[in-house]
Amino acid sequence: MSSFNEQFIYSIIIIALGYILKKSTIIKETDGEGLSRIIFNITLPALILVTFNDITIEYSLFVLILIGFAYGLFAAFLGILVFRKQTRNIKGMLAMMVPGFNIGLFAYPLVEGIWGREGVQHFGMFDVGNSFIVFGVCYFIGSYYAGEDVRLDIKTMLGKMIRSIPLMTYMVVLLLNLVDFKLPSVIIGTADIISLANMPLSLLLLGIYLNFKFDRRYINLIFKYMAVKYIPGIIVGVALVILLPYDDMFKYTVLIGLLLPTSMSILPYAVEFEYDKRFVGTVSNLTIITSFILIWIIAN
Repeated sequence: MSSFNEQFIYSIIIIALGYILKKSTIIKETDGEGLSRIIFNITLPALILVTFNDITIEYSLFVLILIGFAYGLFAAFLGILVFRKQTRNIKGMLAMMVPGFNIGLFAYPLVEGIWGREGVQHFGMFDVGNSFIVFGVCYFIGSYYAGEDVRLDIKTMLGKMIRSIPLMTYMVVLLLNLVDFKLPSVIIGTADIISLANMPLSLLLLGIYLNFKFDRRYINLIFKYMAVKYIPGIIVGVALVILLPYDDMFKYTVLIGLLLPTSMSILPYAVEFEYDKRFVGTVSNLTIITSFILIWIIAN
């Protein structure tokens, strides 16, 4: 069995474990709120710190940052447009789930198993642009539609972004990497140990929030969301593969990058903004399965 398939099986097992622990009342669904804050403020920043500390950045790859950011903006506007007729709460929930991808938790293990460190380097650069979308744009969309009096201006948006610990971690570590400043080994070693908990905790959180019973009106929303999430990604990804004058690794990064699952950071956002956590968890799992199938087809 390939490492690619093994990683998928392990992920499914951990998600199922979280679901079983919840159904057996060993863990309560309300426990997920504290777990989501640990992931968002501790384990995810640690993962970012370790990943970028070891990456040698080639300036030719900065175009991947632009692609990740530009597509994220396009997807954000598309989500708001498509779901504009929904209620304010549902529109905010769905619109913040369209842009942004799960790279650190889903893509890295699979990419490393298939393409090694070269793959991690490419996807790491793509994730820089994606991080602005996930920790900036997605957060702002969620907060804007969750509140009645949130002002839509640059000052408010920058304030939200600055308070995002993962985004600030990306910015600081990228800057240190560019000036070739190496953090002390004790810091990297500690972050490395903490980062190991990020994937299992995030997958457990998905299982805790997983629920197969929800309002029937969600069925249409799920189909509509999946169409908005994947169809544009396939079209844009294939077009860029044809048009971009770069090597195969670069093109694989773009194509696969635009087909990755919904960012797991959306779950902590759903908790913070009091959206439907069960719906978000269920749809996030569906995108993981869908993305795996699409990436398996491409990788093979």
